[in-house]
This record gives sequence, structure tokens and C-alpha cells, in this order.
Amino acid sequence: MSDTPEGSPTYSRTPRTTPTRYKDRATWEQEAIHAILDSAYICHLGFVADGAPVVLPTIYARVGSRLYVHGSTGSRPLRAASGAEGMPVCVTVTQVDALVLTKSAFNHSVNFRSVVAHGTAHQVTDPEELDIALAALVDHAVPGRSAEVRPANAKELAATAVIRLELDEVSAKTRADNAEDEPEDVDLPHWSGLIPVTTVHGTPLPHPGTTVPLPAHLRGYPH
Repeated sequence: MSDTPEGSPTYSRTPRTTPTRYKDRATWEQEAIHAILDSAYICHLGFVADGAPVVLPTIYARVGSRLYVHGSTGSRPLRAASGAEGMPVCVTVTQVDALVLTKSAFNHSVNFRSVVAHGTAHQVTDPEELDIALAALVDHAVPGRSAEVRPANAKELAATAVIRLELDEVSAKTRADNAEDEPEDVDLPHWSGLIPVTTVHGTPLPHPGTTVPLPAHLRGYPH
């Protein structure tokens, strides 16, 4: 990790984290990358299995400059990451902020925020670290939730696996532009502009068997 001239911490640039197109949309700033990771719920875990590429959606959580990715002990990536050498992976997270509609089909686009992280993943085996990782995975979805529920028992822990990826080789890319019509298209009788895309949390719906009142950590919903 390095610093920008202004003193903002950044991750080091590498050939794999430097885009070949729209380089002005990329950033290696730690704060920006962490903000994107903390705002999403699902990542896509890419790896190679039996000589073929595989990409799996799963949940994740960030603790400092480390990602924890959830899986089961029977899954291929978790088995591959259990060895001492670990498993090369690529983890991506994307948030869509708007649909970009233009007067030409060619210039349609999407406003987005994305993070791509490369590295070698290792399975978490230390019990204390595993407790931290599992609590982080629960709290990433709903902050404060892990303290309000029963921890995993021995049987559940035996079926659950978590891999760890250090955020050493990582970058973010963002598009936050308006519709860009070609000069010759400006007078065409077609609508252009943005359709915002947002994630909205609804009001919590209790299970029929739930008799306790809504806990404090859930009272901020909807938002």
C-alpha cells in the first residue's frame, strides 16, 4: 500500500489493476475501494477448476484490508484454498447506480461503481479468526446482527468454510456521467437521460413464530 501526494492511503498499482480503457475512471484509493465493498452484499468469486474458469456469486465481508468470502466445506473453491499454497482468485463487486439512455443505441451505458481484487485466497482455519470472519459476514448484511443471534454450533461450523483474501492487488472503477449524445444526434426526437437505480430496504416482516419485539438494530429499516 502507498500514499497519494495528498496523503490519502492507496493500494499499489499493478498491470492487472490498471485498466486499458477509461483510465480516468479508475482509482486505487483505499477509502473509495472500501466504500464500494461496504455498500454491496454479493461478490463474484472467480477461479480456475479442472482447467476451466468458474465464477460463483456469494456473500463476503471486509475487515480492514482483508476480504472474507463465505462458502461450504464441500465447495470446490474452498477445498482448493485449503492447501498451503492457497488458490489464485479474482473477486469482483459491482453496484449499478443508473441506466444511461441516449439518442443512439451505441452510446447507451450504465453508471456503476466496481471493485476488482486479485490474489491468492487461503481457507480460514484459526478458530479465533473464523469467529471474527463469521461475525463480520453477518454484520455486513445487518450491522449489529451477530450480537443478537445464536452463534454457529459445532455441526454448523463443520459445514461452513471461509476463505481470506488480502486486499493487496485491488482497484476500483466508477462511471458517474450523464447521457452523452453525439452532436449530430442532439436534435433527434428521442429521449435521453438517466434512470436512477437504488437499493431500498423494506419494513422488516416478522416470521409467524417470532414473538419478540423488533430489536434496536433493525429499527432503522426501511431506508
